[in-house]
Order: sequence, then C-alpha cells, then structure tokens
Amino acid sequence: MIILALDTAGVDCAAALYDSGRNTMLGEASDMIGKGHAEHLMGIVDRVMDQAGLALSAVDRIAVTIGPGSFTGIRVGVAAARGFALSLGVPAVGITTLAVMAEAQRQKTLGRPVLTAMDAKRNEIYLQAFNADGEPLDEARAVTVEEAQTVAAAFDGEITGSATPLLKPDATGDHANHFPISLVARLGAAADPSAGKPKPLYLRGPDAKPQAGFAIARV
Repeated sequence: MIILALDTAGVDCAAALYDSGRNTMLGEASDMIGKGHAEHLMGIVDRVMDQAGLALSAVDRIAVTIGPGSFTGIRVGVAAARGFALSLGVPAVGITTLAVMAEAQRQKTLGRPVLTAMDAKRNEIYLQAFNADGEPLDEARAVTVEEAQTVAAAFDGEITGSATPLLKPDATGDHANHFPISLVARLGAAADPSAGKPKPLYLRGPDAKPQAGFAIARV
C-alpha cells in the first residue's frame, strides 16, 4: 500500500510517500515555513512524487496531521487530504500531532509510556498520555499549566513536547513540537480508515473572533 502523508499543522510544510508493503520510504520533503502552507503544499507534494518516480494515481491512502496546532495550517492540510482522497478514490485518515510526537519519543525510549505536552500559551497545555505500545490512555485535551503539572507529577514515563520545561523544571535540550513526516506515513498505514474522513482537532476555539458589536443584522 502506498501512503501519501501530509503535515501542515505546525511550522513545517511536509509530505512523504511510503510503501507499507516493503516498509520503505519512497520520498519525503519538509520545509520550515511558518505560514503560507496553502501556497507551498502542492509544490512539496510534487517534489515527493518526483523523488519516488510515481504518479499520484499510484497512491492508495492519504494520511494527514489533524492537530492540535496552527488553526489555519490544520485546515489547509485536512482540506488537501480530503481533496486528494476524493479525486483519487482512496481513503484518507487523520493522525493527531500528539500521537506522532508520542511515537517519535517512544522510538527513543522503547518500553516506556509517553505524556505528550504542547505549550498552547495563555496558561494552557495540550495534553495526552500514551502507553508503551503507543495506544492512547486518555483523550487529547487542553488543561491549565497547573493541572498538567499535577498529571505529570503522577505520570510514570517520558514527557515530550514544547511544554516539557513547564512540567519538568530540570528538562534540558530541544523540546520543539517537531517530528519526522515519515512517522505520519507509518501511523497512517496502521490507522483504520473506517473511522471516517479526517477532520481538524481543535482543542479550543480560534483566537480571531467576530466582534458582536459590529455584526450586520440578518433580515
């Protein structure tokens, strides 16, 4: 099975092509762009397909990161994944950024549970725990820093993500919300497409909201 993986949930704009039958990455590309995923993504996909020497018609499944992350970036990736799936007549699956980050940490510390903690700013942390096999132990959620600290204090395992220094004052090294796009492809190969079409995972509302005082009355 050939999986096309997409990630626009964070500062990276990335794509990968994975052959699950041969357990081989056929191509991957990632640019750290911050913004402008909509304008950049198709070029990234073209680069990956050129590396693999394949046409889009060879793709059997689409995998995409669904968040949490950039509100606009998530929408771009999910819309692209669903568009590819519709035009190619193949299933699309959504993979959370929390799950991918947990898998990246799990591969470094096999046999250990992982608590993924992303700094959501405004005194909030996106949090989810996974067991040693990578299965979720609870639901992804936004909690206060204080609540996350309580969870972390009782957690017997590894902690990963940008909020790690908030939960482990002695933490050292780089804790950016970053992961290889190849992991999205591999998790996408194992995902169940019967779960439905991918949709954005927003753990809180958008920062930009309409101002009620300036709303135009509907008639």
